[in-house]
Amino acid sequence: MVEMAGASAAAVRPDAVVASLRTAILAGTVEPGVAVTEALVSETFRVARPTARIAIDRLVADGLLEREPHHAARVRRLGRDDIADLFAARAAVEAAAVELLADTSAVPEPASAAHAQLERLDADASYWAVDIAFHRALVQGAPSTRLPRLHDQLMGEIEFALAQVDAHRLRSTREVAAEHGRILDAVAAGDAALAGHLTRAHILASRDRLLAHFDSQHGR
Repeated sequence: MVEMAGASAAAVRPDAVVASLRTAILAGTVEPGVAVTEALVSETFRVARPTARIAIDRLVADGLLEREPHHAARVRRLGRDDIADLFAARAAVEAAAVELLADTSAVPEPASAAHAQLERLDADASYWAVDIAFHRALVQGAPSTRLPRLHDQLMGEIEFALAQVDAHRLRSTREVAAEHGRILDAVAAGDAALAGHLTRAHILASRDRLLAHFDSQHGR
């Protein structure tokens, strides 16, 4: 795990530990199935046990860690059914949000900025964080109070899944950027049906690549 050098136990806040653990998990430094105990977090980040416990609880709530009763938390392993269910839920929420957004013909500035950043990346650069920023901006920009809340509940698992899509190079940066561009064009044109269709197709394409990779790794 990544250590937080120079920080005293009293000075390190749970948010900082959560952020460092999240980064390590999403980068694959802490692999799926690895136990993340209070003792390990306390020693690694030089924090008190209550701080370690809070950090672990938050990552369990976010879906990055899983914990059974009377067992240590472990980095989650996404099974085939998990992947299919997660992407179905994500597609439903994001397509609904983008359709509402297209009804206004207004492209949120943060979504445009994330798209421009993605287009500037090298073809082989890691893109998942910018991809997440783009989709979050679209949902947050929709004229809805409930859809962003639903999306936030999925974000931890979405980040985890998209980090795997990126790490295994299952989709290229250019491919993702091109699809983002078409979604933005549909929103700007006020074509809600097309914007929703393109969003669903974009998300489910990642699902299909990740499922195919899962099957190849598990002899299916």
